[in-house]
Amino acid sequence: MFKAFFRSLAISTLALTAACSSSRAAVRVPDPAVDTPLAKTSSSASLVLGGGCFWGIQGVFQHVKGVTSVTSGYAGGAANTAEYETVSTGGTGHAESVKIVYDPSKVSLGKLLKVFFSVAHDPTELNRQGPDEGSQYRSVIFYADDEQKRVAQAYIDQLNHAKTFGSPIVTQLTAFKGFYPAEAYHQDYLKQHPNQPYIAINDLPKITDLEKALPDLYTAQAVSFAPSTSASK
Repeated sequence: MFKAFFRSLAISTLALTAACSSSRAAVRVPDPAVDTPLAKTSSSASLVLGGGCFWGIQGVFQHVKGVTSVTSGYAGGAANTAEYETVSTGGTGHAESVKIVYDPSKVSLGKLLKVFFSVAHDPTELNRQGPDEGSQYRSVIFYADDEQKRVAQAYIDQLNHAKTFGSPIVTQLTAFKGFYPAEAYHQDYLKQHPNQPYIAINDLPKITDLEKALPDLYTAQAVSFAPSTSASK
């Protein structure tokens, strides 16, 4: 807990000098040309994404219609290194990530990726987001099956071909091997600390952008993380 506290103090100072780049406005992106159709009946599916500090990514997807829970955690490395102090060294292979559980009859995989690329993070920044630097902050989609890989790759290709961003997308596509929930004090961090300078500068503007840029996907009622979520493979 104390590590997170001191990290937030240090990053807040950086954030004040990097506000323009770290709180960038939403980029208008088109709907994905390749997407999964909405399911005919309600069910549950999951998607694991990394795009910088998990506080902000979790906060954004908690406001997306059709999402039922969002959990901050670690993906890309081994179970025995899935711990904040260790992941923060940047040498574990883990990325700070979120596990998004959603109802595929209400929101498609492609629409979730649209939020990811448009407002949740900057997919052109390599191994960093705003003031956060290191491979643990990389942009990555941990695809669980061929369908997730197909939709994600097609969307990346579509956005690059259209030159939607000023630079090429550097988002990695990595096969999902396991997700490990982060420590309890990281969960719902944005909701619990809305006045912290780091959150106010880097993350809250993303939720405002979600409401303005993608109103059909935005809900004011934020869902919570799933307290019972354990390590999953």
